[in-house]
Amino acid sequence: MTPEIRKIVTYQEDVLIEGFKPATPPWCLFAAAAVITNPWAGQYVEDLGPVIRAFGSPLGAVLTKRITDMAGGGDKIEAFGKAAIVGLNGEIEHASGLIHTLRFGNHFREAVGAKSYLAFTNIRGGANTALQIPLMDKNDAGRRSHYLTIQFAIADAPRDDELVIALGAATSGRPHHRIGDRYQDLKDLGHDVDNPAAV
Repeated sequence: MTPEIRKIVTYQEDVLIEGFKPATPPWCLFAAAAVITNPWAGQYVEDLGPVIRAFGSPLGAVLTKRITDMAGGGDKIEAFGKAAIVGLNGEIEHASGLIHTLRFGNHFREAVGAKSYLAFTNIRGGANTALQIPLMDKNDAGRRSHYLTIQFAIADAPRDDELVIALGAATSGRPHHRIGDRYQDLKDLGHDVDNPAAV
């Protein structure tokens, strides 16, 4: 059993000016998305495991190769994330199932040498629903400069019986980052990383 991929869509954004100042070097964001048939569409399936195990690794491999090739190699990627949209004849659980498995995400983590978990969104929508892929630093979840979002839409996807599965990446954080980071906040508040809300 393998995923039926109707098409793969890629997205690239090279920001040359941000905040009225040149971005030097350019701020580059990438995404790769697979539009696939939802094998669970229109029905309630109790055990999603067999499809997750069959689909997770092939989808992770093909999208990881595409996005790392776009970036010029996994070592060029500093921020990363993932997203899924399930069509209207499916459940949010279907979108979650295919991106929240190590069989999918570990391809990307290994390719970029990451320590962080992958930020994510999983939503339901029709064709032309915007993919919103949140990103964060691949090694430091508290580095706010790399809190980013890639947004784009595929005009004819997802169809009601489809899923869109996507990875996102950036070569850097925001060019003129100046809002500080969570570590300074924790220090100022007298809290620690393991208990940031001091509860």
